[in-house]
Amino acid sequence: MSRQRSSGDLLADRRYAYAEACLADGDPGAAAEMAGQALDLAPGYAPAWFLLGRAREILFERSRDEADQRAALAAFERALGLDPADALGSRLHLAALGGGDALAAMSPAYIRALFDGYAPRFEQHLVDELGYCGPSLLVAALDALTGADLSCAPQHFPSVLDLGCGTGLMGRALAGRVGRLAGCDLSPAMLALAGRTGLYERLVEADLVTFLAGEPDASADLIVAADVFIYLGQLASALGGMARALRPGGFAVFTVQSPREGETGVVLGADGRYAHADAYLRAEVERAGFGIAEMRAAAIRRQKRIDVPGRILILHKHLIGTHEMDATEKP
Repeated sequence: MSRQRSSGDLLADRRYAYAEACLADGDPGAAAEMAGQALDLAPGYAPAWFLLGRAREILFERSRDEADQRAALAAFERALGLDPADALGSRLHLAALGGGDALAAMSPAYIRALFDGYAPRFEQHLVDELGYCGPSLLVAALDALTGADLSCAPQHFPSVLDLGCGTGLMGRALAGRVGRLAGCDLSPAMLALAGRTGLYERLVEADLVTFLAGEPDASADLIVAADVFIYLGQLASALGGMARALRPGGFAVFTVQSPREGETGVVLGADGRYAHADAYLRAEVERAGFGIAEMRAAAIRRQKRIDVPGRILILHKHLIGTHEMDATEKP
């Protein structure tokens, strides 16, 4: 239902297209009116309810009128009822409006739909427009361990898991350093592009927790997740799965987004991405049985030409006497 390209009513489809154009032109009032007309003709068309919610949400942001907020919440609830898998992303907007669980706001169906549509322009947008360099940052951080207390840190990893591998940018950054490389992603379109690199022995369409659950115990030497945890609220299941799949002495390396000063725990930001506070990360990492080999501040990408603050974490399984690097120690 959520992936309907048509309402089944030609006139309703035209009203919907007009509503989309109005919203794109910055006229949410007209968008709401046209979406309402489309719904009069096709009341079961989930995308039109979602569009009506977006229009009312923008009106609320401008007016702070509670009537607009209630109308937006009602529209997103109707969209979600017609699209229970939530490929449209209604839960994200409900959470932003105070009407839902922020930590459960991103459904697998939403992420799959988002990246399936994004795949053809993903690398150009991410690298050229957002200044994304997560994979190279992670590889550089691993290399830097040779000068720290972990002088035994390897530079070649026989078995590597790439969580949320996307188009294979992380695989390319690790080229020449790995033996067997396996990746997972929710998006079939992304996996098709990763397959073209020829770097992956296995590519699995799955969320990262499910993927990790299918890996043998103590089978991986390195697990990487570049710009992936921004789509995941609670990290306990992911970290637990990583700890189980890693062999003793193995490494887990990933990036996270940091919340604004004063924010704690896990925060769903206005950018629709999760940010994880340092204290939360330390607690969950310890609970999973990891040691922190390094934790450093990094700009993980750019948003509206401004660096997005984050952290690079390198975890070591069953590390005794680890040197824990505070984020302020190594900017």
